[in-house]
Amino acid sequence: MSSSIPVIYSTHRYQYLADAVCRCGHFMPGKLERKTFPDGERYLRVNSTLVGRDVCVIGGTITDEDTLELYDLAYGAVQYGARTVSLVVPYFGYSTMERAMKMGEVVTAKTRARLLSSLPRAYHTNRVLLLDLHTEGITHYFEGAVHTEHLSARRLVARVAQEVAGDDFVVACTDAGRAKWVQRLANDLGLRASFIIKHRASGSDTEVVAVSAHVSDRKVVIYDDMIRTGGSLVGAAQAYRDAGATEIYAIVTHGVFPNGALERLEESGLFRFVICTDSHPRAVELESDFLHIESIAPLISRHIPIP
Repeated sequence: MSSSIPVIYSTHRYQYLADAVCRCGHFMPGKLERKTFPDGERYLRVNSTLVGRDVCVIGGTITDEDTLELYDLAYGAVQYGARTVSLVVPYFGYSTMERAMKMGEVVTAKTRARLLSSLPRAYHTNRVLLLDLHTEGITHYFEGAVHTEHLSARRLVARVAQEVAGDDFVVACTDAGRAKWVQRLANDLGLRASFIIKHRASGSDTEVVAVSAHVSDRKVVIYDDMIRTGGSLVGAAQAYRDAGATEIYAIVTHGVFPNGALERLEESGLFRFVICTDSHPRAVELESDFLHIESIAPLISRHIPIP
């Protein structure tokens, strides 16, 4: 293999995405030996020659264990002579704690960003590629010589929305926090955007009081960055249905789906189906007639440096 071909590694749970990226372009799958000792300690051995090579390590921070595996792999790439190291983090899993709301809270998004920033520098550069962050400011938590790049799946979402809903539909969101995302997508498509207007009934409960655009007898595509429990998505879909929407689709980047969340979406009867990317392995595991998966591998492959 030519030394100019980038070498692709991944954490264990993201091997499916590394394989898809390798199918998208002229990349070399990295050879890796991994096992677990009886006491739970991990063993990793890089079996590819990396001196002077551009190395890409793919892995989402879906758990602390996965985060450490990503760090260890990237560290090994630097240790064994990589020219550049690019960490591709399809899902940055600490967005819940992206800022402190109470005295004494630890901002986990910042501590994890600084952990990845602490990697020793490869000969040329270290890069971190992030996708559709829940809070865009997280990129500023990375520090030192590491270069961050925030990728967007908006073009993929636009294509898929037109494939499922045609050329005439309303682009919608679940709450005001996603309004800018939805407006950008609607502008790209030359369509109208709709927003949910909520009223806080109590300290913990909100109720939908209005829908900002005419959706009666229209198809509605709800666009969001992620689905976790799905509660906000169901509430929004019910509001659009009550306002007269004929068909409702949900398209998201990150499908986390803990504790029966996908089943609750399907059982609500509000959605034709849900579409999300393969940025999170949980979504890939749950793919079905109701949950359609679109790969981000082509997007990632376009951002891997090729000398």
